[in-house]
Amino acid sequence: MSTLTQDQVAGHDDHHHGAPAGIMRWILTTNHKDIGTLYLWFSFIMFLTGGAMAMVIRAELFQPGLQLVEPNFFNQMTTVHGLIMVFGAVMPAFTGLANWLIPMMIGAPDMALPRMNNWSFWILPFAFAILLSSLFMEGGGPNFGWTFYAPLSTTYSADSTALFVFSIHIMGISSIMGAINVIVTIVNLRAPGMTWMKLPLFVWTWLITAFLLIAVMPVLAGAVTMVLTDKYFGTSFFDAAGGGDPVMFQHIFWFFGHPEVYIMILPSFGIISAIVPAFSRKRLFGYASMVYATASIAILSFLVWAHHMFTTGMPVFAELFFMYCTMLIAVPTGVKVFNWVATMWRGSLSFETPMLFAVAFIILFTIGGFSGLMLAITPADFQYHDTYFVVAHFHYVLVTGAIFSIMAAAYYWLPKWTGHMYDEKLGQWHFWCSVISVNVLFFPMHFLGLAGMPRRIPDYSIQFADVNQIVSIGGFAFGLSQLIFLVLVIKCIKGGEKAPDKPWEGSEGLEWTLPSPAPYHSFSTPPEVK
Repeated sequence: MSTLTQDQVAGHDDHHHGAPAGIMRWILTTNHKDIGTLYLWFSFIMFLTGGAMAMVIRAELFQPGLQLVEPNFFNQMTTVHGLIMVFGAVMPAFTGLANWLIPMMIGAPDMALPRMNNWSFWILPFAFAILLSSLFMEGGGPNFGWTFYAPLSTTYSADSTALFVFSIHIMGISSIMGAINVIVTIVNLRAPGMTWMKLPLFVWTWLITAFLLIAVMPVLAGAVTMVLTDKYFGTSFFDAAGGGDPVMFQHIFWFFGHPEVYIMILPSFGIISAIVPAFSRKRLFGYASMVYATASIAILSFLVWAHHMFTTGMPVFAELFFMYCTMLIAVPTGVKVFNWVATMWRGSLSFETPMLFAVAFIILFTIGGFSGLMLAITPADFQYHDTYFVVAHFHYVLVTGAIFSIMAAAYYWLPKWTGHMYDEKLGQWHFWCSVISVNVLFFPMHFLGLAGMPRRIPDYSIQFADVNQIVSIGGFAFGLSQLIFLVLVIKCIKGGEKAPDKPWEGSEGLEWTLPSPAPYHSFSTPPEVK
């Protein structure tokens, strides 16, 4: 540490010593801040791409009767929309936040493995180029849903399945490398005195997420490899005629897939645990219980995978086991929600854009949690399964959950990243347009599902027409609202009011939610010694 200048510690060394300029700076960079920025921009581009696909879906469903796209193309849109949003928008955004924030939060000079960091980002654009190019092949792209159930993905799929498998492998490699980097950084590069129970919660949630990633990404790799050999090499892992079992595919997939959905929400918990205390002007309530709750969610996430499979004819004992485990996972999640509300309780609250998104997150994520509890009830799930109720549930968790928390983080840390304050009025416009439209988009889906409308269909019965029209209008409004965010971010990067050293005045020191002052090189000016 003693050999580094403070400038180098702060990550500014790349711009001296004749470092590469222009595009080469971004291609060759090993600076955690540059790589974090690359991840965040990439995820935003993917978010808009996946969103455009969602708008194709909603335009087709605006009224019954096939009008815009062929059913096969509709299925390709639902599949690639899901894959892009999960692997291209949410996960890289969290990885970008991890790159930017973890070294600064723990007082490290950079990520532990900077070259691997560069590589784990730069293979991602190629993975998604491969996935998207499959849409232009003869026979079209993947059309079997983002869960690629066999035999749809093995026997009945287009030739582009090989490209789909290859792109998933690359995304998985990127995720595993990112996770290894996070773990090594947190374990080895903490500043002196930064003990485990002083870590900011964002760092804790990412550490636990990284272990989840390393545990489940190889399972996904195994599943896609078996799909590959079933389709092209004559194996029959999932073909009953050859002694295989299509339901085994679901077990393998969901053993990856359920921890995966927690990978997409645990970093959100860390973000909200940083923002709520800052705008409540008081320390986070129940720090230790938050750490333990996060760890128990991660462990329990491995015991609930078959709740996606209640209708596959499992033994009743298995259905009961998965039902009770799924309900149990609601307990640590409830602890978190309680702690956030207790943090705000009698705090000196102010509602700048980051706090607005954080409060919306708490309320709407909780709605998603309640519908998840409904889906956990095995006999009830026989009614909800594969209807729009499920679509409503997981979009409340992933859009008003994961995506809203990412936006909260962007607003909260933009002054730190750019040196400029963002346009608060535009931020408020973005928030209110988003929060109103997202509820017009997803809330009525609960009623469609309870009335029996199945998911992943290009056409539907006339009785669902009016509700679908409302949902589609909400969808277009939500999609267009994100352009406000794009304008705001570009404006903020280009200039604007200079950000003060403590952009959220009154929340000084609480950006860390730490019981001790942050290490001196975390923010640009040393905090006063308490």
